[in-house]
Amino acid sequence: MEWAENLLSTRRGTLVVGGAAALLAAIVIIVYLQHYRSSVKGSNATLSVLVAKDLIQKGAPGNIVATRQQFQVTPVHKQELEIGAISDPATLRGLVAAHDVYPGQQLTLSDFVAAPPYALQTELSGTSRAINVPFDASHGMTGLLQPGDHVDVYVFENVAGPGGSTSWLKQLMENSLVLRTPLTGASPGTVVLRGNTVQAAELAFAADTGKLWLVLRPASGAKPSRPGLITVERLLLGARAVR
Repeated sequence: MEWAENLLSTRRGTLVVGGAAALLAAIVIIVYLQHYRSSVKGSNATLSVLVAKDLIQKGAPGNIVATRQQFQVTPVHKQELEIGAISDPATLRGLVAAHDVYPGQQLTLSDFVAAPPYALQTELSGTSRAINVPFDASHGMTGLLQPGDHVDVYVFENVAGPGGSTSWLKQLMENSLVLRTPLTGASPGTVVLRGNTVQAAELAFAADTGKLWLVLRPASGAKPSRPGLITVERLLLGARAVR
């Protein structure tokens, strides 16, 4: 190219070419530095994810994990982010832990699976317990109850003593939640009720020694009622209830 040869043949031309080359090199360096800063900044960026605060046992319901805050929201660098890391506690609804998740682990989608049908764990926490109690059709309102109903539980006992047998009936539990019926996962002839540890033990004892009754409560606005001990003397003579 004749014009380029003429330009380089003069001192001024050489300076122009050299300056252009230096400018181009500077532009390249600036672009490189900007790209480098962006990549460094990107690698240092953090995202907030859920990290287990306590041991989350296999089968633990996601909604209980969320409501009891068995996690802490922790900023994590992008390069340390686990695949499928969970950032929103609402994601845990309807899920259960697929395996044990230990403190310090990021909660990921692979740690949880869909809750199986009629899973009871999703409705238990703390001291609450589920117990499967046998009832016949009349005493257990079979076919009428459904999960979500609230009932009072009464126990009837006939106890033999030195002076003969004594019969009585008392309220054993008030406002117990029906978890399952035979139509929704309970064994035939049983109802699954929720209570605390003491109530579950009392129910187990009463089911083996006496006769249990379920009494349906109003769906809303039910008022507390404690009828006390019902005896033959009370029914026949109007004796004051023993509480």
